[in-house]
Amino acid sequence: MSRDPLLTRRTFLAGVGATLAAAALPVLSTAAFAADEHAKELRIGYQKAASTLVLLKAHGTLEKRLAPLGIAVKWTEFPAGPQLLEGLNVGAIDFGYVGEAPPVFAQAAGANFVYTAYEIPTPHAEGILVHPDAPIRTLADLKGKKIALNKGSDVHWFLVAALQKNGVKFNEIQPVYLPPADARAAFERGAVDAWAIWDPFLEAAKRQTNARLLADADGIVSHHQFFLSARPFAQQNGEVLAIVLDEVGKEGEWVRGHYSEAAAQLAPIQGLDASVIESGLRHYAHIYKPVDANVLAEQQRIADTFAELHLIPTKIVTRDAALSGKA
Repeated sequence: MSRDPLLTRRTFLAGVGATLAAAALPVLSTAAFAADEHAKELRIGYQKAASTLVLLKAHGTLEKRLAPLGIAVKWTEFPAGPQLLEGLNVGAIDFGYVGEAPPVFAQAAGANFVYTAYEIPTPHAEGILVHPDAPIRTLADLKGKKIALNKGSDVHWFLVAALQKNGVKFNEIQPVYLPPADARAAFERGAVDAWAIWDPFLEAAKRQTNARLLADADGIVSHHQFFLSARPFAQQNGEVLAIVLDEVGKEGEWVRGHYSEAAAQLAPIQGLDASVIESGLRHYAHIYKPVDANVLAEQQRIADTFAELHLIPTKIVTRDAALSGKA
């Protein structure tokens, strides 16, 4: 996977500093915080599959950065992005990491969040699996089939786009909405014909069930990942978020240089073989950038498509979920 040498943490944090409210500099000294009012606790929502945040939690570096400022860190695990954003919507967390579709569903449901940063495209980190002996050979062959997926997750958009590109309407398949563990069980017992899923679950199923990869997202969707913040928290704690994103960037750099070591550390946490995790890790970029107009435009395309399909109840404007957008 190619790496742009210009995408350094310095570049990333400079952009974040220009975006986050009241953050004149991306990372301020401890003394600079003394006169500021900021949260005493940062509540982070994470998924076990979100390796960068899992490693950040395990390494404890964020706690060390925030402790001198009197800020504690609380971590809450969620099974997938939609559930994580439900937590954000009800005020249970301040910050989290999800795929590209969950923010669209959340914004349509009235969640008050802002896009804080994003991971550059990772199209090989999600795919559609079929049984090894299935007669399904192309995406067009999915017409009329039962397909398991986590409703509102990034694979929801991937599946819609993959079908559209191959002349199949979403209402011409039978979606079976299940979280990853239940979806795998349904797939293994033959209750569904296909399963749309992301890494590391994707790689694990390929190896452990002999499932066949029908297609990944390459050439179909970008598959961005996003860091999101509750809008009130972002408005009042720009400097804190800049520190968080600095540590996230450092963790991403470390993973890119230590795939095997990262996989070994994640194995007991994610409950998967380290070789499976390493393959999945290599499908993600671990490079993060400030949210910009182009990525919000891609999110708008998702939102418009979902509104047309009545997957969300109303049309939305994704730029309204930027920190400079509507409150």
